[in-house]
Amino acid sequence: MRALVTGGGGFLGSHLVARLERDGLEPFVARSAAYDLTAAADVEQLFRDARPELVFHLAAEVGGIGANRANPGRYWYANLIMGAHILEASRRAGVRKLVLLGTICSYPKLAPLPFREDDLWNGYPEETNAPYGVAKKALLVGAQAYREQYGLTTVYLLPVNLYGPRDNFDLESSHVIPALIRKMLEARDSGEREVVVWGDGSPTREFLYVDDCAEGIVFAAERYEGPEPVNLGTGEEVSIRKLAGLIAGATGYEGEIVWDTGRPNGQPRRRLDVSRAEELFGFRARVPLHEGITRTVEWYVASGATAARA
Repeated sequence: MRALVTGGGGFLGSHLVARLERDGLEPFVARSAAYDLTAAADVEQLFRDARPELVFHLAAEVGGIGANRANPGRYWYANLIMGAHILEASRRAGVRKLVLLGTICSYPKLAPLPFREDDLWNGYPEETNAPYGVAKKALLVGAQAYREQYGLTTVYLLPVNLYGPRDNFDLESSHVIPALIRKMLEARDSGEREVVVWGDGSPTREFLYVDDCAEGIVFAAERYEGPEPVNLGTGEEVSIRKLAGLIAGATGYEGEIVWDTGRPNGQPRRRLDVSRAEELFGFRARVPLHEGITRTVEWYVASGATAARA
């Protein structure tokens, strides 16, 4: 089967491509340097070049709290328009299945724990990442509408926060795990005695190792045909304060962790109900958080300065 992976050169995309190759596929990888997915003409050219039967739409413009606060308009527009173009191009091309990735940021700010897919529309997302979350959630509406009107088989997945080797370690746009790994390693190596972390450490998050996520995406593509969104995660939450301690241990950082309470905490708590993924296509995460952090630190150290620019 001819497969297309948008964002295939990115963090999650590169791991998914590697997984598909191990399964015997040779996916067409859409890279931003060759195709601007916010431009309809580029998307049309991409589909002519790839001639896909199966499409994985992973491409996104995304970042941590700081990046979301700095780019709300861009993140809303780019993620909405890219997804709309991929949906329409998939319809025109007669694609057999389209797998779309949503985001945990689409859930209501105060959704009851654990986050269940049926609660997705019961409130507005947390303000700092709402434009991104709303844009991604709109693609679920589009996917279900295209299924109903045109018969396009779409699968919509909601992965929790990802981490792992080849993550983005740029301190201006990275998420919390790669940012803390880089900060703590640099502080350790330079002898600095303090690392500053945004917020007060009380919020909780759930993290999914990137290879586990890639496996979940493949399982959904192979085994799931339904219209309902499906969470991908571990079902386990950890406070940012405890997370910082885990990363300090993995990096060998022994200095003080200073909490900048003038900075936003973001969403108070995040934990997914992951039962639907296991019931519908047999996915269960396998890599524990402490092991995944250790692997990520080891990769970052081995890759040197290149990782910081990824």
